[in-house]
Amino acid sequence: MIVPSPYAALLDALPLERRTEQLAGSTTEIWSYGPADADTTIVLVHGFRGDHHGLEPVVAHLPQYRTILADLPGFGASTPLDSAHDIDGYSAWLLALVDRVRGPGRTVVLGHSFGSIIVSAAVARGLAVDDIVLVNPIAAPALSGPRGILTRLAVFYYWAPAKMPERLGFAVLKAPIVTRIMSVTMAKTRSRLLRRWIHNQHDRYFGAFSNRQVVLDAFTASISHDVSEYAADNQTRTLLIAADRDDITPVEAQHHLAQKISDSRLVVLTDVGHLVHYEMPQQAAEAIVEFVSEDRSAP
Repeated sequence: MIVPSPYAALLDALPLERRTEQLAGSTTEIWSYGPADADTTIVLVHGFRGDHHGLEPVVAHLPQYRTILADLPGFGASTPLDSAHDIDGYSAWLLALVDRVRGPGRTVVLGHSFGSIIVSAAVARGLAVDDIVLVNPIAAPALSGPRGILTRLAVFYYWAPAKMPERLGFAVLKAPIVTRIMSVTMAKTRSRLLRRWIHNQHDRYFGAFSNRQVVLDAFTASISHDVSEYAADNQTRTLLIAADRDDITPVEAQHHLAQKISDSRLVVLTDVGHLVHYEMPQQAAEAIVEFVSEDRSAP
């Protein structure tokens, strides 16, 4: 069953081009939206276990920019890396991606959740862009979040299939009931229609990973690092878009992260959790447009 997207009309109005590139050993699928001659290109990096569909609602609200979405290696339609699926591997892949899709004008890189760690690590490795946007950034270790007990349960959930035979472990990791529990826990909207669509998105795309080892390695990377590790190396203008009901990172940690990044702005959206990209993409996009359009000459 496919639940219609509330953002479909906006997304369908955008020019769209799909291409395939060989990046860091991965056959990477890339989608380019918006005007090809836009003076600003925004490269978006999705979170753990998702694929490019997750950030399409944000893209739908940024029609004036050239926006680039790619499935992370080992997820969605992209094949695995030829190296480990850890932060070093993913950040090296992002460096190659940005180099391949960079336009003639300004370049902005956006990361959501796990993607915020990948972006931050890539910047620490020398990724040169004009602006950075981190949505629902992992500002502190995941195990210390408001629902650290759930993260510990998740650790066990990913540990157990690693001990099982390959086919059984793979099936457990793709179990629909686990996906639904995660989706119900993270969705905060009161809209039944929106919740139904969010659950359907997770049902359709949250199990699209290449093999057991890829998802286990990526999960380990997602809970072993956070954005604050790389804050001191970030000298690029950075917008943090946080949520007051985020189950993974509390707002206090977002304020601390903003203080660690030399040139940052923090926007906190209210009555939303870790699914800003699904529940409040318009508000996130408005914050992005205001940030990207700021007068650089003003103090």
